[in-house]
Amino acid sequence: MDLFDYMRRQNQEKEAPLASRLRPSSLEEVVGQQHIIGKDKLLYRAIQADKLSSLIFYGPPGTGKTTLAKVIANTTSGEFVQINATSAGKKDMEAVVEQAKNNQGMYGKKTILFVDEIHRFNKGQQDYLLPFVEDGTIILIGATTENPYFEVNGALLSRSVIFELKTLEKDEIRTLLLRAVHDTEKGMGAYQGTIDEEALEFLADMANGDARAALTAIELGILTTPRSADGKIHITLEVASECIQKRVVRYDKSGDNHYDTVSAFIKSMRGSDPDAALYYLARMLYAGEDIRFIARRIMISASEDVGNADPNALTVAVSACEAVERIGMPEAQIILAQAVSYVASAPKSNSAVTAIGRAMEAVKETCTAPIPGHLLDAHYKGAAKLGHGLGYQYAHDFPNHYVKQQYLPDGLTETKFYEPSEQGYEKQIKEWLRYIRKAAE
Repeated sequence: MDLFDYMRRQNQEKEAPLASRLRPSSLEEVVGQQHIIGKDKLLYRAIQADKLSSLIFYGPPGTGKTTLAKVIANTTSGEFVQINATSAGKKDMEAVVEQAKNNQGMYGKKTILFVDEIHRFNKGQQDYLLPFVEDGTIILIGATTENPYFEVNGALLSRSVIFELKTLEKDEIRTLLLRAVHDTEKGMGAYQGTIDEEALEFLADMANGDARAALTAIELGILTTPRSADGKIHITLEVASECIQKRVVRYDKSGDNHYDTVSAFIKSMRGSDPDAALYYLARMLYAGEDIRFIARRIMISASEDVGNADPNALTVAVSACEAVERIGMPEAQIILAQAVSYVASAPKSNSAVTAIGRAMEAVKETCTAPIPGHLLDAHYKGAAKLGHGLGYQYAHDFPNHYVKQQYLPDGLTETKFYEPSEQGYEKQIKEWLRYIRKAAE
């Protein structure tokens, strides 16, 4: 490192956001996450003993994933290298691996690679790291806001210990806020600020478990609030509310909160509770969810949960999807609300889901079963000579446009895949099928 690099890093540390400057340098300074870093816990013992295996830190923003990685960097005797998956390419990883091989071969020193936002790596990038994790060339620490079981290579997961970080408790956010206001070394103590109890409670509550959001708000408050007559900066409830503007939404469009909210949304539509479905719709819209994604989920529910009990539900859902793409927000929320309330209120049937499930299982078992000869195409050259289509009966030539003949392959002729329910229009379908089949006997 030359003089210019040193000065740049020194200035970067001084000018870094409060949330970054206030990061702990030891386990004792970490606030929260005692379920994984308590003194009797595996991760605490592994960090203290400097005996780490590959790890994945998984949790919402502002819960301390990067913080724990920094603590490890400060305590390990090995080489600690950090990259961010949003900007790192294959050349960056090759350089890290080459450096790790040199550390291991020449100095007997381990290399810990911290990959922030590891879910941003594609499959090829993750696969590249696998052999070096497996043979111990590098110890991998990944941080992700997304469920690693969805986004991280299964082979990497099997070689890593996964630690889930939880959103911080309100009292833990209070502790961090007070540290931020009064710490003269890393925090804002030099500004001689004070925070009212009401403001402290408000920010701790509004942050909703996100430490970074709380610290950003308090930093903004101290930097923008003029000093009072006593020479101090007073963070009042009014100042706090201005700094944070509104409650931080515990909703990540690519993480678990995303999946949980969408799950509740779908289950409410399926459960015929339009009020709950509209609430979760509003929650997604408030969080800035993609309206096209929401529209797709409504279409799926219209088919999966309503089906032929009300065939018009899918028509409404598809129309809503097309409309929101053309109109956009904020008016699109009205269209989505109409579709959601219709699907949630419609009679329900999952007969189509059951039917395709049964059919797929049958195909898995009998995928080579010959199609009955009379159903084969007789129009292409030579087909008629082979007997294709011979004996086929044209349904429209018969009463009710139905004729009893074999459609399924041999061995499946008595199998029933679709069994209409007694719900809504599907009851009429059931009665119609029963009628035409009986009339043809």
